[in-house]
Amino acid sequence: MINVTLPDGSIKEFESGTTVLEVAKSISEGLARNVISAKYNGTTVETKTSLTTDGSLVLFTWRDDEGKKAFWHSTSHVMAQAIQELYPGAKLTIGPAIENGFYYDVDFGEHKVSENDFKKIEDKMLEIARGKHEFVMREVSKQDALDFYKKENNPFKVELIENLQDGDITFCDHDTFTDLCRGGHIPNTGIIKAVKLMNIAGAYWRGDEHNPQLTRVYGVSFPKQKELKEYLELLEEAKKRDHRKLGKELQLFTFSQKVGQGLPLWLPKGAALRERLENFLKKAQKKAGYEQVVSPHIGQKELYVTSGHYAKYGEDSFQPIKTPNEDEEFLLKPMNCPHHCEIFNSQSWSYRDLPKRFAEFGTVYRYEQSGELHGLTRVRGFTQDDAHIFCTPDQLDNEFKKVIDLVLYVFGSLGFENFTAQVSLRDPENKEKYIGEEENWVKAENAIINAAKEKDLNYVIETGEAAFYGPKLDFMVKDALGRSWQLGTIQVDYNLPERFDLTYKGSDNDLHRPVMIHRAPFGSIERFVAILLEHTGGNFPLWLMPEQAIILTLSEKYEKYSQKVLNLLENHEIRALADDRSETMGKKIREAEMNKLPYMLIVGEQEEQDGTVSVRKHGGEDLGAMKIEEFAEIINKEINSSLKPFTTEV
Repeated sequence: MINVTLPDGSIKEFESGTTVLEVAKSISEGLARNVISAKYNGTTVETKTSLTTDGSLVLFTWRDDEGKKAFWHSTSHVMAQAIQELYPGAKLTIGPAIENGFYYDVDFGEHKVSENDFKKIEDKMLEIARGKHEFVMREVSKQDALDFYKKENNPFKVELIENLQDGDITFCDHDTFTDLCRGGHIPNTGIIKAVKLMNIAGAYWRGDEHNPQLTRVYGVSFPKQKELKEYLELLEEAKKRDHRKLGKELQLFTFSQKVGQGLPLWLPKGAALRERLENFLKKAQKKAGYEQVVSPHIGQKELYVTSGHYAKYGEDSFQPIKTPNEDEEFLLKPMNCPHHCEIFNSQSWSYRDLPKRFAEFGTVYRYEQSGELHGLTRVRGFTQDDAHIFCTPDQLDNEFKKVIDLVLYVFGSLGFENFTAQVSLRDPENKEKYIGEEENWVKAENAIINAAKEKDLNYVIETGEAAFYGPKLDFMVKDALGRSWQLGTIQVDYNLPERFDLTYKGSDNDLHRPVMIHRAPFGSIERFVAILLEHTGGNFPLWLMPEQAIILTLSEKYEKYSQKVLNLLENHEIRALADDRSETMGKKIREAEMNKLPYMLIVGEQEEQDGTVSVRKHGGEDLGAMKIEEFAEIINKEINSSLKPFTTEV
């Protein structure tokens, strides 16, 4: 008999050789019908895998990320079979599941394949899927695996196998198709009911431009046709919300090839938006006891060698800046923290002076590859809402929880209500990736987990996701389309204080190392604005909008009155503009709607006589005629409902 531990902590006893599916049936028939993948003792297994040792079992359905991964990976096998049948001689390479679907890299040889061929491939995939072929894993010797792919004249698979150990090689079979594979499949192809090939692109073998170029075919699949339809509708909505499209339409930012790839230029409306975001956070930070500092955009290479950032970013970043002095090299700063360490080091501190909280909207630079650049979400120059807290070990717990309060305040003020926290720890199998002493890592990891518990955060623990200098708490926010984004991070660091020899005098008159907390609620202004644009569709919270209202005149006769209204709005600190053009009211309203203006104030003869405005909300709701004072009250009420003052717990 073997003992199987389930996720709820319960332990069930089974005969050795019981399959994953049989365990699922023992829990419920409904679960057995829906389970498509599993993990046993942390290793991905199939539903037909026999369990022969004690262990922990996690079952996955389509609703789980791991279930989708198995589903999409299995579909990539089906697509590979369809491609081989339709394009004889095509050579397969790798076909993993990705965040939304899967891809397969293929050398099509003399065959020319384009999006026009997608329907043909999709039909063949569904034909194969309807056969309900089981996915069967089998171990293969290295020599047999090499012989198989040499016979198929596939040098790509041969290269992969040559780098594997004999005894660790497995094939997956279904129908007439065989592929080199580590495992992680759904029970059979019949579960795949809907497929859609999304696009086609070039890709170098193993990502190396010196290797042959392959064709990468992307696809997605679902267990129901209805779910594919909903997914495609979601993609259409995502296109409408694409921050690059909205940023251009709303005149927030632009890019210039002459300035350089990945270096955004903020237009007046975008610059004003940034300024409001910065002022919003600065106001909260001031209440929380932060002090603003400013550091230069460059630093001597030695600064980043000391911090460890040169080893992390140096080779893949902008090259050193040479000066007339032969021995002098500077770097564009990849992070603000080394500068803040030196600010702390500029004077002596007592334990009575701590904590010190230094904040800066500091621009940093990373040389991202051109293929990885994407609007504002992946750029080469970006501004972090960075702050570093230097505190005593006794203050760490309280300071960390205060930062959590600040992050939650930012999310609440900007409409991000659906989020989970991710505690990112070291990879215990690969500790050489990280700097610092074991003892300090243990302290830092425990501090984060305890703070997350005390703040009653909905959190998960992810091993291997820590920064190279310390563990962190990341906030994973879901946007209006259900997509997950990492926004806001808090990191505990015992290592940089050691590297920079930071000290304070304790109550015992001896020198001690401070603990350092890194935090950035926005992360970067650029990426935050991009995510906020896509989350809101450009309909920002009213307090953040570039213009909160527009005055629309029925004709040029009322231009003078519109200016009077504009002045009154300014007196009430309402951001507005006037549209006095001799255009139809219908056209003016349509353009105001397209520009996401929250309120339209229509003025004509009646309004001028009564000293009122007729108010229309974005989206079409008619609020009727009212005095400017009444309208100002509506604006203030809406702003105050979302933008509450930041308060610190005593």
